[in-house]
Amino acid sequence: MSSILTNNGAMVALQTLKSVNMNLGQTQNAISTGKNVATAKDNSAVWAISKVMESDVKGFKAIKDSLSLGESTVAVARNAAETVTDLLTQMKGKIVAAQEDNVDRNKINADVTALKDQIAAVVGAAQFNGLNLVDGTAASASILASLDRDNAGNVTASSITVAGQNLSTGGYAAKAVFDATNTDGVSADGQDSFGFSLDANGGTDDNGQIEFEPHGTAAYAAGDSFTLRLGDTEVSYTVTAEDIASTSAADVIAVGMKAAIEASGANVTVDYNAANSGRLVITNGGTDSLHVSGQFTNANSGGLGALAAIDVSNSAGAAAALGSIETLIGTSIDAAAAFGSVQGRIETQKTFISNLTDSLKSGIGSMVDADMEEVSARLQALQVQQQLAVQSLSIANQAPQSILSLFR
Repeated sequence: MSSILTNNGAMVALQTLKSVNMNLGQTQNAISTGKNVATAKDNSAVWAISKVMESDVKGFKAIKDSLSLGESTVAVARNAAETVTDLLTQMKGKIVAAQEDNVDRNKINADVTALKDQIAAVVGAAQFNGLNLVDGTAASASILASLDRDNAGNVTASSITVAGQNLSTGGYAAKAVFDATNTDGVSADGQDSFGFSLDANGGTDDNGQIEFEPHGTAAYAAGDSFTLRLGDTEVSYTVTAEDIASTSAADVIAVGMKAAIEASGANVTVDYNAANSGRLVITNGGTDSLHVSGQFTNANSGGLGALAAIDVSNSAGAAAALGSIETLIGTSIDAAAAFGSVQGRIETQKTFISNLTDSLKSGIGSMVDADMEEVSARLQALQVQQQLAVQSLSIANQAPQSILSLFR
């Protein structure tokens, strides 16, 4: 029905133009922002999910920084442990040279002392941002490694724990723990180390003695330890408060060390006779000669505290040092290996976090980013529709005016 009072055609054309303009505005907004979902009113569910994921991306960027800082800290500690290992290896060469009688042991001992000082300097300087993982001051350090979100939306942080390694050289206090008379190759000055060689089984000198001093003489403390090397085999025993409180601490220590040697599988026999308090007799059971050495370490000394006891200025000290240096090298190697393992784990986690962040960004983009080719084509189509809608409105407005002119 046609009416001169109500222009239905113009209303339809106007509504069409409004719809086209609204779509055109959305399309232009998508082009200017690059997003189909730029605000919560565009698509509240998708927008909410994308914002949660964007917050995770921000968090993972901070985690990458944390991992980089942690990796640098561990790298410093690993390099320090490797350097200490190299210096101890150099020291071993000096100690081996000191086994020969026709050498100037005093000069060799001066070189050993210089290496001790260098090791202490390396350990003291091995800090990153104030954290030193090799001097015994830090038991461990935690490095933020990930944020874990469960299906309920709860977030927990996970960390990589780096165990500190004690390569400090201080805190050593010598104690006269090995009886100077009944221990072969004991260092008479400190009585805290010994070293001797055994002939092959059946030889003229295939056994040797070790005797631990009684508690009243040695003043043992809980945590004091003894390390014995029998060729390539190393055993240790740590003094406890119960040992000290016993009737004879020397006998308890001797029995404990005997059990440790027998459990090690070393090709020796160990005899203990209660009539000779604290004394062990070790007999070589192999067909090759065997070097036996022992080193005392007090409870409060650093991991390399036994360096202080190394003195190759005399034959007894040189023989004792030969076993001690092997133990010290083993300590530094273990520390370097531990740090290397953790550093590798941190590098793997960094790579994973980087890839995960890229995947999250890609996922967010697939939800909210606009397809620019599609949007551009839509813009052109809407511009044409806008022009047609304007023309339709103009035509619709002209028709009633033509009818009215008939009545004039």
